[in-house]
Amino acid sequence: MKKKMFFAGSGGQGALTIGQMIAKAGMDEGNEVTWLPSYGPEMRGGTANCTVIISDKRISCPLINEADVLVVMNLPSLRKFESMVVPGGMIFINSSIVPETSTRTDVKIIEIPANDKAAEIGNPRAANIVMLGAILAETGCCKKETVKHQIEKMFSGRKEKFLPGNIAALELYCK
Repeated sequence: MKKKMFFAGSGGQGALTIGQMIAKAGMDEGNEVTWLPSYGPEMRGGTANCTVIISDKRISCPLINEADVLVVMNLPSLRKFESMVVPGGMIFINSSIVPETSTRTDVKIIEIPANDKAAEIGNPRAANIVMLGAILAETGCCKKETVKHQIEKMFSGRKEKFLPGNIAALELYCK
């Protein structure tokens, strides 16, 4: 098993966090993983993307030219990266803020209104966690309980008050 994933959006949308949580969960499950972030110099609003590879065998290179799964949180990311998905792959689109869909007919397109769903549960900053739940449900790349444990670690201490809202966001699509 080897899954190549690409996550893209603007800084502050949580694309890097989604990738990091999947990578950490994959590692906790005993897989080989890579997580390679790339971002512009801006804190918020600049480009942000990362690659994740999860494999049951050793990974020789963290760079990818094509992806099995693409997750886009904004329109520029869809336009720029949709061509890198292999036929039969998946494209996850944050349909709350991406007014277009992919023109690809050889991939599965999953439109998730991540921002809208996060707002509905009273946690508007958890759009990335909503998307994470959808990714887990569709790809099976990691177990929900392993990712839930990562969320519990991330939202501990001073951030513990945000834990229930983020667990609720994860479980919207990943029951």
